[in-house]
Amino acid sequence: MNAQLAATKFLESPAFADTTRRAYRTDVEEFCRWLGDRDLETVDVRTLVEYVGYLGSARGGRGKLAPASISRKLAAVRAFLRHSLGSARVPDARLAPRVPRRLPDAPRERELDAELATLEGDGPLALRNRALVELVYSAGLRSAEAVALDLGDVDFEQELVHVRSGKGAKDRVVPLGEEAAVWVARYLRDARPELARGACDALFISARGRRLDTSTLRRLIPHPHRLRHAFATHLLEGGADLRTIQELLGHSSLSTTQMYSHVDAKRLRKVYDSAHPRS
Repeated sequence: MNAQLAATKFLESPAFADTTRRAYRTDVEEFCRWLGDRDLETVDVRTLVEYVGYLGSARGGRGKLAPASISRKLAAVRAFLRHSLGSARVPDARLAPRVPRRLPDAPRERELDAELATLEGDGPLALRNRALVELVYSAGLRSAEAVALDLGDVDFEQELVHVRSGKGAKDRVVPLGEEAAVWVARYLRDARPELARGACDALFISARGRRLDTSTLRRLIPHPHRLRHAFATHLLEGGADLRTIQELLGHSSLSTTQMYSHVDAKRLRKVYDSAHPRS
């Protein structure tokens, strides 16, 4: 089977969106050029291992690829082979190099305190901004979750925040920290009434009385997701276990939360060194 003809047929599939087709085209055509005159029917796991080695090398002077790029290219090639040869002919074995997990860049507590102090100021917007950022950090919220909060989602009596996940996960309930409760209560008492323009259930509203969008939070904190990382990191350093962090963050899988396990390992080592007689 001619690889170039098979690639043309694959890329003409009406099942693909234009963006998917463009992304696949680059990767599949590169694979076909590398394959050369070899029959597509001869492609097996050893061929793919050889191709992964090529992608991880200098590739004729173009430079070797990062593991994430190799994984993406290999996914496109597998889709092409499944279409052309059938699923039974495409090996499921892990072939691409493991993508290194980036450790979260979480600000330390003193750095975070300094960052929050810069938000202090006069007027309802300054009070809203401080309350918003305090709550994001206190509850480990995603940006979209924070701006999606309604007035009824903060329960001061039970000291809880009801969070509607913005990533398809289940809704969750997280504790409302004391510091965040103080700032949100001040905002509701002294600032929100001045910003409100008619009926709006949103907890955090703009100067025009509308629900905030995530761009407001990004203007206040350039990388608001660092607050979520800080929430998880500081809890782990304080002794919380990964399962609890998983529930509080709303991760569907513990493997996602385990990116923080390096923090837990440091804490455990510290405990071990201070407690074990042979440490």
